[in-house]
Amino acid sequence: MLLHDLTPGMHPRRVRIFLAEKGLSIPRKEVDAAGLANETPEFLKLNPLGKLPVLELDDGTTLSESLAICRHLDELHPNPPLLGSTSVERARIDMWTLRMEFELSRPIAQVFLHTGEFYRGRMEQVPEVARHARSHALATMQWLNSELNARQHMAGDGYSMADIVAQCAFVLGKAAGLRIPPEMAHLSRWFAAVSARPTARA
Repeated sequence: MLLHDLTPGMHPRRVRIFLAEKGLSIPRKEVDAAGLANETPEFLKLNPLGKLPVLELDDGTTLSESLAICRHLDELHPNPPLLGSTSVERARIDMWTLRMEFELSRPIAQVFLHTGEFYRGRMEQVPEVARHARSHALATMQWLNSELNARQHMAGDGYSMADIVAQCAFVLGKAAGLRIPPEMAHLSRWFAAVSARPTARA
């Protein structure tokens, strides 16, 4: 297997943390997205959307989308069970992973896309989109702060894929000027705990 990677990217970071939590190491190839290497005909054969990460299997099959890549890796290496070990656990973790994807990760990414210097001139940046996304992300943080009053992690007491998606979103949030407000004690406690894990810098 070969992981086509982008070190600063939010979605590639998910896969690297997932691999580190599983104790797995696979070869990786850094893709120069700043130099538009992800838009070349060669890369578009791997992923026609031009996005990272991409996992290239030994038989030439390619998988993109971080959650799909992690699902494949979990099937091969089920322990520790970051996607759950029972039907109810898997469904609960999927539920919270999707919530983190749509209610937190996506709005934070929208703020970054529509305000970040890197994307100036590369896409149409719409200030109103950024303002709306920032408001949505902050409302989600308030909700999560309340949820985490009663448990240690996003989907329950154990660390899971839902935590990985959320923590990677908050790392991007720092770059987008969107940090957890200090008065959100439960969410801040959670983020400090996941950031202190040995795998957080994967």
